[in-house]
Amino acid sequence: MPNLILADLAAEIEANVRVALAEDIGSGDITAQLIPAERQAQAKVITRDAAVICGTAWVNEVFRQLDAQVKVHWHIQDGQRAEANQVLFELQGPARALLSGERSALNFLQTLSAVATRCQHYADLVTGTAVKLLDTRKTLPGLRLAQKYAVTQGGCHNHRIGLYDAFLIKENHIAACGGIAQAITAAHKVAPGKPVEIEVENLEELRQALEAGADIIMLDELNLDEVRKAVTLTAGRAKLEASGGVNETTLRTIAETNVDYVSIGTLTKDLKAVDLSMRLNM
Repeated sequence: MPNLILADLAAEIEANVRVALAEDIGSGDITAQLIPAERQAQAKVITRDAAVICGTAWVNEVFRQLDAQVKVHWHIQDGQRAEANQVLFELQGPARALLSGERSALNFLQTLSAVATRCQHYADLVTGTAVKLLDTRKTLPGLRLAQKYAVTQGGCHNHRIGLYDAFLIKENHIAACGGIAQAITAAHKVAPGKPVEIEVENLEELRQALEAGADIIMLDELNLDEVRKAVTLTAGRAKLEASGGVNETTLRTIAETNVDYVSIGTLTKDLKAVDLSMRLNM
């Protein structure tokens, strides 16, 4: 399961920012027009929270699209941890552009840093194990790739990006196909070479999935004893992913069963934005 890297996101970042600026500025920032167009300013952005920072490229793109004269000077990089009250970056340029871009830039930075910070917390909980923590498709509409990039900056990993890059055959798919073996066989015919993952709810379904040649098997809501038995039964014939009932108190124990992956929706879904503040100097 490859992770997104920043070099592949240029078009996505441009599009994310274009939509955000259109949404916020619309036909024009009427409040910024109170300031003479020629007036220059400096600003600094601080974080009031300790956080793993992510979203620098989105901030840069906000000010690039607004005014090429704006200079952004970073004191931190994506994936690095900032302490409370630390200066993250400084701005120089036309005052109107700095003020018009403030909210969009901080929205991206506070949201993506929240994802990275949450992921680093969960990654720390499984230090010393071989498990990979995976995100899910529980993302903000329009910001999936951005959030999945932030996951990687916090030390976790990407599951499939969408419905197109890998199979994830769930209960309803299985019922519609007529069974586990039929669903897996159909998947290999529909898109040869694409990873085939299937969800199972008990050890008998696991056996069927192994016999049918699944690449990855999601153990949905199995208890710890069942997960341990599943690892023994599988014996490396497929990758195993634990899902459901995962939280801060259960994660370490699940990881120690030697499953390959644990998928956690909360990495991108239940977020508390990082508290950021911009201070302008004329």
